[in-house]
Amino acid sequence: MNSHTHFVWNADPVLFSLNEMTLPFPVSVWGLILSAVLIYFGLQKINPPSKKKESEAPAWQFWSVVLGSLLIGQLPFLFIDSPALETIGPVAPRWYGLMFAFAFISGYAIGFRLFLDAGRSQEDLDRLLIYVLVATIIGARLGHVFFYEADFYLRNIHLIPQVWTGGLASHGAAIGIILAMALYAKNTAGTSFLWVADRVVPGVAIGGMFIRIGNFFNSEILGMPTDLPWAVIFARVDMLPRHPSMLYESVLCIIVLISLAAIYYRYDKKPPEGSLFGTFLVMLFSGRFLIEFTKETLADFLAGNLLDMGQLLSIPFVLTGAWLLIRIVKWK
Repeated sequence: MNSHTHFVWNADPVLFSLNEMTLPFPVSVWGLILSAVLIYFGLQKINPPSKKKESEAPAWQFWSVVLGSLLIGQLPFLFIDSPALETIGPVAPRWYGLMFAFAFISGYAIGFRLFLDAGRSQEDLDRLLIYVLVATIIGARLGHVFFYEADFYLRNIHLIPQVWTGGLASHGAAIGIILAMALYAKNTAGTSFLWVADRVVPGVAIGGMFIRIGNFFNSEILGMPTDLPWAVIFARVDMLPRHPSMLYESVLCIIVLISLAAIYYRYDKKPPEGSLFGTFLVMLFSGRFLIEFTKETLADFLAGNLLDMGQLLSIPFVLTGAWLLIRIVKWK
């Protein structure tokens, strides 16, 4: 495997780091909670929900409430014992976290555009965002736990909530998002599941692109060794040239997004219900099925099998998408 000069990836997954800083004075934890309450009610006072946007309170009033509440919240605990923060840090944000934030910001921006085109309010979208955000994190975590490391986590149940230690599965996230969309549609008058799904999946596609770039920064979800010219050596793992499988998936997400946009504008921003969702399922998970052939097996108990866990989980999504496109979608 030395016939090519391969690109070596050795970037630090940490975006930047700040050493631990000592605060000039202890900050009461209970004081911060009290401050948050004061800020909430203070902002309600100066800018009640019924108030029109054109008559919102000026910025100086906003900052007066925030800073004043922070100060007042600390005063009682100068005389009352309370847990206190004396240091901050160390701070070490990671590229993956930044990409995760970009995923939701870009997904929200696309969703805002689609909801606006459909005459829906931003409040409706904000409520949907909460459903999807919570479902994505919980679904991705539980997907990894039960699909890939069930034996370990069933013996260490207390570790399941520790999302920050790593271990998120995209198939689990997909299941979580589907359940969230169904719950949102059920609790929103005049909204069907397929209508919601069609407006969510474009944002999921661009979000998937950012997430996989984050995996690249982390040197994770590695491909199998190969001698192809575009192979990448992940120096933090080993010195073997490997398929950059996470970048394959990132490109796949871009292709899916472009395809969804083509259908959306082909039907003048009113695509047949289920057309975007069905196309998303077929394209993304068919591509995922093929890309899995380039990956290292994550589920050890399937090592040596013809298909790995990612492929087995992709098949139901592809079949569901095909069924939607053939039997349910009313093409015009």
